[in-house]
Amino acid sequence: MASANDMKAAKATYEGFVNLVKWSTPIICVLVLLIILVIQ
Repeated sequence: MASANDMKAAKATYEGFVNLVKWSTPIICVLVLLIILVIQ
């Protein structure tokens, strides 16, 4: 089993990744929509 410190670090890394995906996905979608509208 992993030690408690390793699990805390893994949890912090995972939460950071989830927050990054949560914020970057809508921003990327808006940018793609704007690019599509400009291309047309």
